[in-house]
Amino acid sequence: MDTLYIAMSGANAILQKQTVTANNLANANTTGYRADEAQFSALPVYGQGLPTRAYTATETPSVDFQSGPVVHTGRPLDVAVNGQGWLTVQGPDGKEAYTRDGNLQLNGQGILMTATGHPVLGVNGSPISLPPMQSLVIGSDGVISGVPVGSQPNAIVTINQIKLVNPSEKGLQKNPDGLFQNSDGKPASEDGNVVLEPGALEGSNVNPVNAMIQMLEDTRQFDMQTKLMQTVSQDRQSANQLLVLT
Repeated sequence: MDTLYIAMSGANAILQKQTVTANNLANANTTGYRADEAQFSALPVYGQGLPTRAYTATETPSVDFQSGPVVHTGRPLDVAVNGQGWLTVQGPDGKEAYTRDGNLQLNGQGILMTATGHPVLGVNGSPISLPPMQSLVIGSDGVISGVPVGSQPNAIVTINQIKLVNPSEKGLQKNPDGLFQNSDGKPASEDGNVVLEPGALEGSNVNPVNAMIQMLEDTRQFDMQTKLMQTVSQDRQSANQLLVLT
């Protein structure tokens, strides 16, 4: 029964890892996506007597913070973080969150938002609101400037500045929506060393080929666990038959 339990928990952990890998593969084309990394651990089962059993568990996935490829688009509202750092946005809970998705948009109210609908925050911590503009430029330091509607072409004004941060990766936690937040809940300080690359987007850091290979390996390991459970079941049936004969 110990062998059966171990094989069962192993198969369940592999299915959880397969879910993580499949989610990574589904986000291979998501701008600024950071891949999850599932990890296995053996945990003893405690109860009455000695912990003679152990089961396999999939721990909270870690995150691959490696940068993705940068693609130049030439679009004024596209920005990619060059090196380390994050764009600051407002999360669904109203708190500060971080993303590498620089595919920015303007909604009907002139609020600067990510493609997934999260307002981009300025250095003052508030969502960035822009007036109607003839032209718009986002600088490498996150400064937003341009020519308002009705002004002369050379009447360039500075409107706001995107809050760029670079918190420690160890203190970041990834939310189900793909945004990152500090695990202590505190907002990160602005970092003037973070540099943007205007007119470009950072792609996902998921390698589709490696993800497919990982899924095949997980499938083989799952088959091994199920075959082990079948073997245990057959051995038990054989043992029962021997007891009947005796």
